[in-house]
Amino acid sequence: MPISRRPVNRGPAAAAANRAALVDAARRLFTERGYRVPLHAIAQEAGVGQGVLYRHFPARLDLAIAAFEDNFRDLEEAASGDDAGALGRVWDLLVAQTLREAAFVEMAVEARRTHPVYDGDTRLERLVGQTLPAARAAGLVDEATTVGDVLLAWRMVFGVVVTAATPEAAAADVARLEMPYVSRARGDVR
Repeated sequence: MPISRRPVNRGPAAAAANRAALVDAARRLFTERGYRVPLHAIAQEAGVGQGVLYRHFPARLDLAIAAFEDNFRDLEEAASGDDAGALGRVWDLLVAQTLREAAFVEMAVEARRTHPVYDGDTRLERLVGQTLPAARAAGLVDEATTVGDVLLAWRMVFGVVVTAATPEAAAADVARLEMPYVSRARGDVR
């Protein structure tokens, strides 16, 4: 009878690969199963033990912040440039991320409440704030529209997403929302 071999623990040499595997697995499972997916499922999906997960990410929030960092990088790219369409690009991407990964918003809400050094709110406010003036100047957004107005609309989208019966229903309901200042920023004036 053959002797089964146990996986070899490569120790510190595997740290970077283990961390990357955990971030990839977390992003996938947060997207598929929500923010409260069991952490042992993420470790298993990444092919590591829970001890390895906790060594890299002592709390769920630490893992979620790492998993969703790409969302902010993508938003920053959409906001780059000083053209009037930047606000529409940021809005479209923010809505798409929310539809695809509601766990991203759940993570941001938890971070706001429990992680005082988390800067996600500030980063998002800055992105909307830097794109709003060009949209206003081009007449795509009402002069009275504030960063808070845009973020309130985004929170409304999140509410629709998390209360819809299915992802398809969420997408259909979000498409039906009337948010004129955001629609004009995209060039969809009706």
